Amino acid sequence: MARLRDPDGGCAWDLEQTFATIAPYTVEEAYEVADAIERNDLKDLKEELGDLLLQVVFHARMAEEQGAFDLADVANAINDKMIRRHPHVFGDERYRTSGEQVVAWEALKQQERDQKARTGVLDDVPVGLPALTRAVKLNKRAARVGFVWPSVTEVLDKLDEEIGELKVEIEAGNRDRMRGELGDILFVIANLARELDIEPEDALRATNAKFVRRFGFIEHALAQRGKTPEQSDLAEMDALWDAAKAAERSAG
Repeated sequence: MARLRDPDGGCAWDLEQTFATIAPYTVEEAYEVADAIERNDLKDLKEELGDLLLQVVFHARMAEEQGAFDLADVANAINDKMIRRHPHVFGDERYRTSGEQVVAWEALKQQERDQKARTGVLDDVPVGLPALTRAVKLNKRAARVGFVWPSVTEVLDKLDEEIGELKVEIEAGNRDRMRGELGDILFVIANLARELDIEPEDALRATNAKFVRRFGFIEHALAQRGKTPEQSDLAEMDALWDAAKAAERSAG
């Protein structure tokens, strides 16, 4: 990376990059790692982890050029953090259960936030996270201080309420308010995911894969009838969708 960023004979594209321009690639590579894991493709995972590692190297090199830190500093920082957050392994603390470890972990993280002068409960939830993931983290953080619905039932009631409000705005044709109400629904969904201890990005990723798989079934079935989806209609494709579901149930 130092060679690529060398003004004397380096790569013009690499030289033009900044933290901001590289950040989207960093996020993309993290998703590609997750995708390889979802597909259980260890060969691809090895390659994607390398791509993700390159992002770390890239950012560290740019920081080194500015005299801020280098790759060794990055490695030392996470090493120190892991030792600090695992006193039951590297120190004298003793926790009997994973639950106790989670409580202690959160207490240590709070101490770190306090040292960074971030006093608000939600201050350090990264803005750059995918919106749904950030919504879950915001809900979790608020829940720690008691700002939480008492049960899943109350969350579902709130979801029904928000859906009703969206229906009102759809009837009124107010797109700005529709956008707001849809956002409220998604936020409640994030809260529901927290209550159920289900990662919503994982759940939606699985549903996306299921949709692709079932729609592929529809396309294949239509092709056997000499048709394309454009030449079909909703009734026919919906029947094939049900057939795809039935085939999956019988296979699984």
